Amino acid sequence: MGGRAPPFGYWERMLAGRYLRARRSQGGVALISVISFIGIMLAVAVLIIVMSVMNGFRSEMLTRILGFQGHLYVTGGVLDGPERDAAVQRILKVPGVVQAAPIVEAQAIALGPTQISGAIVRGISPRDLRDTKLVSGNISKGSLAEFGAGEYGGETIVVGQRLAEALGVAPGDVLTLISPSGGATAFGGAPLQKDYVVGATFSVGMSQYDQAYIYMPLEQAQLFFGREGTADAIEIRVQDPDHAARMKAAINQAAGPAALVTDWTQRDSSFWGALKVERNVMRLILMLLVAIAAMNIISGLVMLVKNKGRDIAILRTMGAGQGSVLRIFFMAGAAVGVLGTAAGLSLGVLFCVYIEQIQDLVEWITGATVFSSDVYFLSHIPAKVDWREVVVITAWALGMSFVATLPPAWRASRLDPVEALRYE
Repeated sequence: MGGRAPPFGYWERMLAGRYLRARRSQGGVALISVISFIGIMLAVAVLIIVMSVMNGFRSEMLTRILGFQGHLYVTGGVLDGPERDAAVQRILKVPGVVQAAPIVEAQAIALGPTQISGAIVRGISPRDLRDTKLVSGNISKGSLAEFGAGEYGGETIVVGQRLAEALGVAPGDVLTLISPSGGATAFGGAPLQKDYVVGATFSVGMSQYDQAYIYMPLEQAQLFFGREGTADAIEIRVQDPDHAARMKAAINQAAGPAALVTDWTQRDSSFWGALKVERNVMRLILMLLVAIAAMNIISGLVMLVKNKGRDIAILRTMGAGQGSVLRIFFMAGAAVGVLGTAAGLSLGVLFCVYIEQIQDLVEWITGATVFSSDVYFLSHIPAKVDWREVVVITAWALGMSFVATLPPAWRASRLDPVEALRYE
């Protein structure tokens, strides 16, 4: 029988299924198998859900940060005089570049009717501000119609909504700005104070921007901060921010030998490095959780082998080889892992797909806000399923299940029929 039957044939699969479904009174371990199945299912589902939520947060954060800030920056001697405009035109011709904007960025003190606050003033041309969709597309009050109109760019500014609320100003109100080193005297730089009209407020959904930034026309910012004829950087946006580092050489060549090019990962390397480490550590911890859940298969299969010692001996005396016995018990244990992984995969993906509805249901049942938009600036928990990561998680769970199944299955195949039947 063992010599003629193909490996993993019908009778081997039939016996494996029968042993897996057998009741405790028949020597089965159905309860332990169910517990192992639930453990693997929940571990796989939790791993998929947690990694998808982290991917969602990272995607939302990248969208906002890289939509507000540039992807690459050019600094150096190229920023002075007419060479800057020529460099901007050359950079715009680099494949993949969608925007190149000279900017002036400096700190200032903002004086409102009710409050005084520090602010970061960014000087930018009206066209480039309109091309910055995260800002121009999220104007909460007012409009950009007057931005850049007038001598030296005019005196209309755009203020972050939270900063405007803290200062007590709205579109049409006057806001006083103080530059620490705007005026030049015989004794050096002196603070410069000037009144500006708030033309609009913006809200991009991140407090670090909404409560700190003010946009000012580039020429006005150059005059206000004493940067006549120069800029602090050329801010560049590309089609795919993940390819920004690869484009540095081409942009550096276009900008000229006096230029220094940095990308977004270098400007805040500690933040993005910490985010990457946190993600990797979380993945490692949860993958260990999956491995621990898969180890439950060992205990169930060891008990099954012990309870089925007499059956194993009979199979061996009827001609079943060691390989057949090993495959029978391997399939019995692996089935728990495969079914648990499949159920966990389905549960995790469905949870991520319907996470908004699940959040709404939990909030309706509990009456509490699970995810406050006032704190996180998002109405729902973001979840982005990375299918390559799902494949890795599935392969890991199946691999751990198969590894956990092998030792007790191998022990079953080495069982001596004489010893097993001695006391029968």
